Amino acid sequence: MKTVEEIKTAIETAVSGAQLEIVPNGSPSAEHSLLVDAAHAFAAAKFLRDDAELKLDFLSNVTGVDWLDKETTEKVKVTRPVEKEVNGVKTMVDETVEETKKTVTPGYLEAVYHLYSMAKKHGPVILRMRTGNRSDKVELPSLTPIWRAAEFQEREVFDLFGIIFTGHPDLRRILMWDGFKDYPMRRDYVDPDDYEYEPTAHDDVLKRAQAHLAATTTEAAQ
Repeated sequence: MKTVEEIKTAIETAVSGAQLEIVPNGSPSAEHSLLVDAAHAFAAAKFLRDDAELKLDFLSNVTGVDWLDKETTEKVKVTRPVEKEVNGVKTMVDETVEETKKTVTPGYLEAVYHLYSMAKKHGPVILRMRTGNRSDKVELPSLTPIWRAAEFQEREVFDLFGIIFTGHPDLRRILMWDGFKDYPMRRDYVDPDDYEYEPTAHDDVLKRAQAHLAATTTEAAQ
């Protein structure tokens, strides 16, 4: 199979305007991944599936990652004019001081796809997409039309992380109920204090059982 560098070059050659970046993996597996811009992700994925040499026809796994806002600090030297009195005369002089500069890098959500080739018996090739942020820019293209195995897994990522997969044939919650308001796999998710409100599929069964018990108890008492 081609190296990740060769695959990156092949995609950029085949998909005009595609922007890819190799995301290194420092573990012993060294399974580096390819980050593709959302605008060209669908075309890049189609190339990976259809390329005669790669034939990545099997999607084994889709998962989500939540990256929070990141604040970094650094010491910088700033030169600015200050007023000083020299020999009784006030004058402006340049003075260099050290200040702490804080920079906040907006967080984002990530969808990660693990691809294999059943035809060529190789893989994985790991493809990543990132959202613009974690609030109002959370859309990514669905890859379900390319790999049908993505359908339920993208629904799970939508349900638990909040990524909206445009073009998905049936994007709705798969684990949480429709009225649930949050995304449990986000890093800043706060568990509720009371779980009693959570509806279950057994509520109706419990009600019928309680009604039956009450009726039989009454009959026995008579």
